[in-house]
Amino acid sequence: MSWQNNNGGKDRGPWGNGPGGGGQQPPDIDELIRKGQDKFRSAFGGGGKGGGKSMLMLILGLFVLGYLYAAFYKIQPDEAGVVLRFGKYIETKGTGLHFHFPPIDKVYKPKVTAVNKIDVGFSGNNKERQMLTGDENIVDVRYSILWRIKDPARFLFNLEQKEQSIKSISESAMREVVAKTDIQQIMTSERLGIEIEVRGIMQDVLDSYEAGIEITQIKMDTVSPPSQVSEAFNDVQKAEADRDKTINEAKKYQNKIVPTARGQAERMNQEAEAYKAEAITKAQGESARFLSVYAQYKLAK
Repeated sequence: MSWQNNNGGKDRGPWGNGPGGGGQQPPDIDELIRKGQDKFRSAFGGGGKGGGKSMLMLILGLFVLGYLYAAFYKIQPDEAGVVLRFGKYIETKGTGLHFHFPPIDKVYKPKVTAVNKIDVGFSGNNKERQMLTGDENIVDVRYSILWRIKDPARFLFNLEQKEQSIKSISESAMREVVAKTDIQQIMTSERLGIEIEVRGIMQDVLDSYEAGIEITQIKMDTVSPPSQVSEAFNDVQKAEADRDKTINEAKKYQNKIVPTARGQAERMNQEAEAYKAEAITKAQGESARFLSVYAQYKLAK
């Protein structure tokens, strides 16, 4: 391929030089590579053994910085740092900046201030929420469990499937308490007492497992008869309410009439006592008058 220049019609190469020589020469690739290598060596302390040593020191320094960065860790106010060394529990760290030795140390950071919630009976599983009461009725019980981590190390290593275990323990405790309580009490006055008792049973079981978990509250959401018998149950409840209403009205009438009758009886007793005293006094006066007349009669005779 030829290059032409309109100025004089003389051929020139791609670097501006013609066939006769002179002008700008093409770059030497080997020379460029050599210069680049020289600059690279000079950047790390020159060539030879000194340059290799500087490179090693740089790599070692970067490794140390990276290790220190990985070795320091921070525990947030809502966390606890559980430290393991060779897989064995060593200690629990509080809030702040701490140091460990990776990879022989490993740190877990569970949230110890968070209150967790588990709902029971809200799914479509009837067996989960249906329970037998003390008076042999069946109720659907829906409730929530509020819990938090009390001991981080025990929580992490002493109990597997933590939420499922908490849920199973709560179901057992709730069935135990419901089984000795009448349905009317469960649905009305005894709900708070049931919540407190279930919480106590659950806490005792979890403490025996050394689970490191605190049950903060059991909250009963709804307690109702099964949907299949709810209409009949409502009729029974209405009849019982009518019965209780009638009994209360009778007691109210009794409380009203009995004091009145007692008052009348007391007044009659008092009137009788007064009449008795009056009759005795009158009889005694007549007797004394008769005796006086009789005494005068004897004297006159």
